[in-house]
Amino acid sequence: MTGVRAAIVLVLMFICMSCGETYRPVATPIVPSLPNPGFTHVALVISGNGPNNPGASTSIDVSGDTAVSQSTLGLMPTYAALVQNGTRVYVANSLDDTVASFAPTSPTPVTTISLPAGSIPSFVGTTESATVYVANYGNNTVSAISIISNVLEAPVYGIPVGVHPVSLAEIPSQLKLYVANRGNGGVGGSVTSINPSDRSVNPPIANATWVSPVSVAARSDSNRVYVLDQGSGMVSAINTAFDTLVNSVSVGVGANFMLYDPTRNRLYVSNPATNMVTALDASSDALPGVAIPVANPVSVAALPDGSRVYVTSASVSGGNVTSRVTVFNAVGGSFRTTIPLTTVKQVCASNPSELSIAASADSTRVYVGNCDAGNVADIQTLNDTLLLQMPAPQSAAQPSTVDITAATQSGSNTTYAYALISGPPLRVGMTIAIENMGDSGNNGTFAISAVGTGTFTVFNASGVTESSQDGSGSAVTPQNPVFVVAGP
Repeated sequence: MTGVRAAIVLVLMFICMSCGETYRPVATPIVPSLPNPGFTHVALVISGNGPNNPGASTSIDVSGDTAVSQSTLGLMPTYAALVQNGTRVYVANSLDDTVASFAPTSPTPVTTISLPAGSIPSFVGTTESATVYVANYGNNTVSAISIISNVLEAPVYGIPVGVHPVSLAEIPSQLKLYVANRGNGGVGGSVTSINPSDRSVNPPIANATWVSPVSVAARSDSNRVYVLDQGSGMVSAINTAFDTLVNSVSVGVGANFMLYDPTRNRLYVSNPATNMVTALDASSDALPGVAIPVANPVSVAALPDGSRVYVTSASVSGGNVTSRVTVFNAVGGSFRTTIPLTTVKQVCASNPSELSIAASADSTRVYVGNCDAGNVADIQTLNDTLLLQMPAPQSAAQPSTVDITAATQSGSNTTYAYALISGPPLRVGMTIAIENMGDSGNNGTFAISAVGTGTFTVFNASGVTESSQDGSGSAVTPQNPVFVVAGP
């Protein structure tokens, strides 16, 4: 049973990232700083740590480009939501059927809310101040949790919805809650409309046929809800007053991520199958669109000031994943620049793990959770440059041990020749402790900045070139960022 659940979770992580998205990351420094009560904008990163170890959440002070707190989560966290104007965080822990709740500015205490066994929570969200909702992929329900007491509200066994709910959206008026149910293997997909006031379920959406809905978003005026159906390749507009289908437009089969931009009243849909991002005008039920070519797009962030759009993408070659961010003007969709992120060993999925992206509320920063690299990229929007890469928390997984035979010093970097003895392959972002080298300047604890064939490089200005040495190293893998969300 555990194997089945783990398989379901892996499928959920790699295909359901239309859920507001989406592929889930968390970034956290190794030694977090004390909270700064003065910071005004926050970004939150969620990181996974394998099926047997707790994940983590890192809060980032936007103005200071620093991590201000780190919280311990449950097993396989997949999605997070900031509620009550950003003063509270709720995280779905998919593998232990729990939801974690805490304040973003303080690492403790973390309150754990237990869901019914087999829930496999996949998504959390709300527009209310007293209740947050959880989509439970495993038992086809939606749970309601009191934000005030952090306990399950009635019905405690969940509101029955369709097969495999993966995304939800409550309209700002709080009159209805919509759930995208993915179905199973292209069969049984549906959309459920719920009345939050009494948790009753409304009749099915009129005139609608679904294949595998993966994302749902509500328009700012509460009059429309939009559903992305990955199986049919359609984005559909629903009249929320009558729960009727108004119109559907094609964005291509395989589209799996949708973002609603309230500033420009626009929908952005990424489709890795067609190498396209489509911008749809949500002010008209005709949903007129502009197609923007992007190779292997994953997820999208729009600056709140309405000026630019950022698209993450990744490509795989020879077992390595190369990630980047492409920047477009929001007006007209013209290309601005490409920001390279990393080329690292593929560790997160058979396909590139989703690169979750979010823009800060003040539009000064964009954050990208890079699952394969084990870090979060911090991009300055003033000049669209990569400022730094914040390492995720250290993993509790088996460390890598290496035999080191030589060192070459160049400027501020030292490159070591090595052979892997045990554990996973070395990769960028690992922390490695080196000892027993012939020259003490080559010993120490460093972050790996580059990995080559039989070599790795660290920042070590004290290194000494030695052609024959007999040292050893032990490297710790960072956790894998899986989701990023920005607060007010």
